[in-house]
Amino acid sequence: MDLYGLIGYPLRHSFSVRYFSEKFKKEKIVDSSYRNFSLERIEDFTEIIEKYPDLSGLNVTIPYKEKIIEYLDEVDDTAKKIGAVNTISIKNIDGQKYLKGYNTDAPGFMKALRTVLNPEIKSALILGTGGASKAIDFALQQADIKTIFVSRTPTPVSGEISYANLNADVIHENLLIVNTSPLGTFPNSEECPNIPYNLLSGKHILFDLVYNPERTLFMKKGQERGAKTSNGYMMLVNQAEESWKIWNS
Repeated sequence: MDLYGLIGYPLRHSFSVRYFSEKFKKEKIVDSSYRNFSLERIEDFTEIIEKYPDLSGLNVTIPYKEKIIEYLDEVDDTAKKIGAVNTISIKNIDGQKYLKGYNTDAPGFMKALRTVLNPEIKSALILGTGGASKAIDFALQQADIKTIFVSRTPTPVSGEISYANLNADVIHENLLIVNTSPLGTFPNSEECPNIPYNLLSGKHILFDLVYNPERTLFMKKGQERGAKTSNGYMMLVNQAEESWKIWNS
């Protein structure tokens, strides 16, 4: 039996177990299972690897997409450029576990974004600076869309700006706004990024990586101004399928 799983903390918001369990049932995959590994400390990761000899692959979520890298034997070129890993392939080589890291967030996001993207989008605001934001930045740069990171504690030398800098000019110049922060995730559904929603228009696209609830407050406020919106569900589906391909390559 091949075991797969998700590491992160907390995992109450995760869709992975349900998604893969339904996938295995639907596709009649009887020799595989998937479970959550809730880790309060990244240092406990090695115990998971030792305790479960049938572990063949892992997904990685908040807050360990960057911290996990030092525990891996190899990181593929794309994940290395991004600086974050969300998928780990686990192989047995000469009796030893060999862990290789990948990033499927970037292609998963871009495939989902293209369903709402239009040629007018030339630049974007990325809300948040965590591991997921790096994959979004990489994907947008590959699509020739300029990016600006927005942070509560910006590092100006890196080109980041604060939420206080989001004036009319900035909002009007950046027609794509991507929320990569966990703000608005159930059960804290009444929260949303602190941007000037009154400056949005029908030309804007708001993409929220949060998928639970299905319609976040970030999205609702954008829709009230006529903006096109999308949540992160299809991105997660896309990245999960990319992970499955890696694990079975």
